[in-house]
Amino acid sequence: MSAEIVLSNARIIVGDQILSGSLVVRNGKIADVCEGASRVGEDLEGDYLVPGLIELHTDHLEQHYSPRPGVRWNTTAAIQAHDAQVATSGITTVFDCLRMGADEDGGFEKGEMRDLADAIQAAQKDGRLRSEHLFHLRCEVSSDNVLEHFADFEQDPYVRLVSLMDHAPGQRQFQSMDQYVLYYKEKRGLSDEAFAHFVARRQAASAKYAAVHRDELARICAERGITVASHDDATLDHVDEAISHGVRLAEFPTSFDAAEASHKAGMSVLMGAPNIVRGKSHSGNIAARELAERGVLDVLSSDYVPLSLLHAPFVLSDESQGISLPQAIAMVTSTPARTVGLNDRGRIAPGLRADLVRVHREQGVPVARATWREGRRVA
Repeated sequence: MSAEIVLSNARIIVGDQILSGSLVVRNGKIADVCEGASRVGEDLEGDYLVPGLIELHTDHLEQHYSPRPGVRWNTTAAIQAHDAQVATSGITTVFDCLRMGADEDGGFEKGEMRDLADAIQAAQKDGRLRSEHLFHLRCEVSSDNVLEHFADFEQDPYVRLVSLMDHAPGQRQFQSMDQYVLYYKEKRGLSDEAFAHFVARRQAASAKYAAVHRDELARICAERGITVASHDDATLDHVDEAISHGVRLAEFPTSFDAAEASHKAGMSVLMGAPNIVRGKSHSGNIAARELAERGVLDVLSSDYVPLSLLHAPFVLSDESQGISLPQAIAMVTSTPARTVGLNDRGRIAPGLRADLVRVHREQGVPVARATWREGRRVA
């Protein structure tokens, strides 16, 4: 960690403003922001300087750990590859999603996610990782063994976010069978009879386990002070249920009504940055850009493409009327930080962590030219 760094000649996003000037880092924290004539220091050549991005929901690690069906890669190597891509996308704090509950969609065996989590913690302790990694446990409440998997993370301080999800047919994301047929019948080549049995088993499991597991997991999280997220809420009843469980983050609501009700209830509404970049949902649900333009989108997540978290705010500010670049950047920095209680980062202000990204962008896809975490350049 350098004692003092001066980053000069930058367009610095501070709150809802873009200031031209310089920024001073001292002992890993932001010491000063100087508007106007730049101080002598590293010349950023007019590039943007933004807070380090904060990723709350990414399944990207799984792509490295299990790159093909049935294949498990060396855990440390998989984590390092994932971390490198995250850091070079400007993400300085990442919540790695770990699946709780195995089902007929595959999933992972009991203990497998705990082993992966241990490897992440060891890699972080050994100084192998560029970004800071925390855990987001994705709990499939309709799975019979979700509580058994969750028990492997009892008292783990890295667990800062838990999402409650049910991917059974007729529930949440799959209220319409059209997308479920595409996901589970056509991709797997199931016969009509086999698919009918598959659907019946999933629906029976949801009916038996989902409500009980949702209640129990919400209770545990409340006791441990872990932020709870709902997932794929579609109706006002779903939102009322989320409110009763103390949910603070509404992930991927599938209808405008659910998103608006969640936002009005004080939850942060999260949608996928790939949805913004593509202009539509990959699963046929509501477009994130529509929620942004109607004032009910709070947080973006890269989900399955890390660079989308940097790309999407520029797309929003370019193409959505009434959304400035500072407002869009807040969706990937200050708002996610506040939602999960990380009050030491996510903004450029004296006294906060010097998690920073130098972003070059003339047109099209932005480039993260440099990433600093607590004042140390990591990418």
